[in-house]
Amino acid sequence: MRNLRVFCLAVSILVLAGCEDWDFGGISSDRYREDFHFSYPLNSGASVQVDNFNGSVEIAGWDKNTVDVDGTKYASSEERMRQIRVDVSSSPGAITIRTTRPLDHWGNSGARYVIHVPRHAELTNIVSSNGAIHVDSIDGNAHLKTSNGGIRATAIRGSVDAVSSNGTLEIADVVGDLLLRTSNGSIKADVKKGGFDAHTSNGSITARLMEPDSKPVRLESSNGHIELTIDAAREVHADTSNSSILVRMPNSAGATLRAHTSNASITSDFDVAVHGILSKHRLEGTIGSGGPLLDLGTSNGGIKLVRF
Repeated sequence: MRNLRVFCLAVSILVLAGCEDWDFGGISSDRYREDFHFSYPLNSGASVQVDNFNGSVEIAGWDKNTVDVDGTKYASSEERMRQIRVDVSSSPGAITIRTTRPLDHWGNSGARYVIHVPRHAELTNIVSSNGAIHVDSIDGNAHLKTSNGGIRATAIRGSVDAVSSNGTLEIADVVGDLLLRTSNGSIKADVKKGGFDAHTSNGSITARLMEPDSKPVRLESSNGHIELTIDAAREVHADTSNSSILVRMPNSAGATLRAHTSNASITSDFDVAVHGILSKHRLEGTIGSGGPLLDLGTSNGGIKLVRF
């Protein structure tokens, strides 16, 4: 029994040491903190890069030709906090902000950022290894990546490329192409115009297509349901391996339907003029007067088309 207690204690210590951005049991794991602030001139359309190893990054656009950075370094010891460096390389056309780790990688440490940039800035590379990313009110492209944390992007007029290994992706009010990928998290998106490609290995996809566009929509989940609301006709390819697909469309919707499931049924509120194979597991035909392709597939789950 004593050996078991010693083993459990050792495992607990290793787990706590490996988790760099959490607060356990109400005990502060970042008791040493130091705020920082700096500001530089930055042209409209300039490139912005942030490379952070632990901690959240928030970026918002504003109507000033200035980049303004507020942040907090934190660590489990004063020595480790002092070893964290915030390196800045700035010119009127570009700024790069990089957080450097302490020499000792054990224990909790990192930096949290709140950054204001010109509204027309290009977010060419915003990265945090362990922390959430939130971007708002940017009239430019955004490339966002975090290993362990969620990503939220709102009011973007440009393409968004967002990647998280373990986190939820939430997108709203974006006019531009969307490329969204997460391994262990859900995807939620309200899509206006532009291409839309979403992939998750272990999570659901919930999306709304709000305006017509000629670019196709591709949705893929390995182990999660797909729920899609189509306000305006778009070409759609949706596939999941081990869950269901639900599609909502207005009563007046028109589409060319191709739906198949291996181990469940297909149901539709819409009349379908069949022009292909009709069975419990496969349905091909025309809804209404026809329209863009609606291609739906799942291995282990039902498919439903409902009116709203």
